Amino acid sequence: MALESNMQFHSLFFVKELAGYEFIQKIVRANPNLDVYEISADLFSKTAYRESTGGLVAIIKTAENKISSFKPNKNPLVLVIDGVEKPGNLGAILRTADAAAIDAVICSDLPGDLYNPNTIRASLGTVFTVPVYVGKGDEVRTWLKSNHFKTYCTNLHLSHDYDVEDYRGACAIVVGTEATGVTDEWIQFADQNVKIPMLGKIDSMNVSVASAIMLFEAKRQRK
Repeated sequence: MALESNMQFHSLFFVKELAGYEFIQKIVRANPNLDVYEISADLFSKTAYRESTGGLVAIIKTAENKISSFKPNKNPLVLVIDGVEKPGNLGAILRTADAAAIDAVICSDLPGDLYNPNTIRASLGTVFTVPVYVGKGDEVRTWLKSNHFKTYCTNLHLSHDYDVEDYRGACAIVVGTEATGVTDEWIQFADQNVKIPMLGKIDSMNVSVASAIMLFEAKRQRK
C-alpha cells in the first residue's frame, strides 16, 4: 500500500529466505536511492513488529500532514477525529475513510502517534492511502472556517438525527471518543449537532462504526 501510494522509501531490510525478490526489485525501481540490506532471520525477528510481515522491514518518509498544507478540492468531505487515542480505533477509521474515498481525515488534538505500529496494522496500510492531517483543535476549527466548511458534530444532546441533514456541500463530520465524546469547543463550533439514534440499552457505539455510518450517509447523498 505504501509503494502504490508513492511513499518515499529510505531503507529496506530483508530476509532472503522470506522476502520475494520480485517485490524487492519493484521497490528498488521506484526508489533509485534506496539503501537495501540483507539481514538474518534472527535479527529480523528482533526488528519486525510481528513475524508475518513477509520478511521485509522498511523505513519510509512520512507524508506532510500539517493541517495548513491541506488544499481541499471542490465540495470536500472530511472526517475530523477529536482526541481519539486508541491506535486500533484510528486504524479502523482509516479503513473506513479509504472505503468511502473521502477527501481527508483530520486529527484534532491527536494524543498519540499517527504512525503507531498498531495503527498501521489496524488500518491494513490505508494510513498510506488516505490523506491525513493533524493540528490543535483551535487550529483545525480556524482552518475549517476559513475554507467555508459546514461542520456536523456527533453529540447525543440537542441534536438532529443524522439522516435528516444535508452533507452534499463542503462538509466536515466530527467524531470523538466513546468515553467522553467530542469536546465542548467542537459542540459550540458546529453548525449542527447530529446523533445516531440508539434504539437499545447502550448510549454509544464504537467510534469507527459511528464514523462509517456518518460517512456513508454523506456518500449516499452525494452519489
